[in-house]
Amino acid sequence: MGPKILFFSGGSGPGPLSRELIAYTHNSIHLITPFDSGGSSAKLRQAFDMPAVGDLRNRMMALSEQGHRGNAEARRLFAYRLPKDATHIELAESLKAMISGQDPMVADTPEALRKTIQLHLSYFLTAMPPDFDLAGASIGNLVLVGGYLDNGRDLDRVIYLFSKLAKVRGVVCPVVNRNLHLAARLADGRVVLGQHRLTGGGEPPLTSPIVQLRLNHGLDQERPATAEIEPKVRQLIAEAEMICFPVGSFYTSILASLLPKGVGEAVAANPCPKVFVPNTAPDKEVLNGGVAQRTAELMAALGADSGPMRPEGRVLDYVLLDRHWQDYPGGLDLAALDALGVKTVRADLITPASAPFIDGRLLAEALLSLFEI
Repeated sequence: MGPKILFFSGGSGPGPLSRELIAYTHNSIHLITPFDSGGSSAKLRQAFDMPAVGDLRNRMMALSEQGHRGNAEARRLFAYRLPKDATHIELAESLKAMISGQDPMVADTPEALRKTIQLHLSYFLTAMPPDFDLAGASIGNLVLVGGYLDNGRDLDRVIYLFSKLAKVRGVVCPVVNRNLHLAARLADGRVVLGQHRLTGGGEPPLTSPIVQLRLNHGLDQERPATAEIEPKVRQLIAEAEMICFPVGSFYTSILASLLPKGVGEAVAANPCPKVFVPNTAPDKEVLNGGVAQRTAELMAALGADSGPMRPEGRVLDYVLLDRHWQDYPGGLDLAALDALGVKTVRADLITPASAPFIDGRLLAEALLSLFEI
């Protein structure tokens, strides 16, 4: 049901769109960055040498069938975080109560999903290092990590299982299944390691613009890394009927998803429409330039990997803008956008209630309307 619109993203930015999108299509595809390095994700990644699963969890829950029996209870459980002020023994007992089914949030979930949650939490608790800090841990993340470990570290298999059980109306997939991190070179020459140090969440904000983004092994020192998309990801890109680079953290969500080799090449090879939806509110990662500069950086990132045989100008077709919004961070510079060879399309994207952010329903409708151009 519905068109195959593919999104390159991560983080919570496209969440409102995803929740609205399932009213129009059950065939959307979401390639998610697994490079989060902050909060409880950092603890899990360090303990189990694995990619981040938090953004994958968030997207699956956003795409789960809202009216399906038990899904509201499952979303509440998956979003629940263990208390930050409890003792290690108290936190472990909370997990044991969930595993036994005595916890009311677990007891409220449908039987098939409940059994899987209990099984994977049990596997996590067994595999958990004795000194692992459970304070503030997301139960959804612990469930996915337990499933990841129990399924031979096959993240795709775990995502497929939970997508079926939670009636996820779309395809969610990490762009790569590798334990890698982000590294950014700033205009002042410094190198910042780790996604959490770029977004400003709990870390000092950037004081110099990002000029280069790449992959890195670990967070302790510069160790440049490379990764390549798997055939499954390449096939998902090839099957897309539209490719969208949506709102969200520009560097750690959008450009980060384009870093693995093969992404730009696969995007260029697909003749479907490609759309960039720039942020309408300030992005903590962006310190200079406006929509035209972000568009140029996006096209450069795609073109760097697409090779000499790509059709000229086919890495991006449209920049989707709100019809009336005048406060795009850094300005629009329509002449510069025109010089890039992309077409600007205006639509109603922002409501009085959503401003300064884009309304998810209006964005879904605007993307669908592009099929008629």
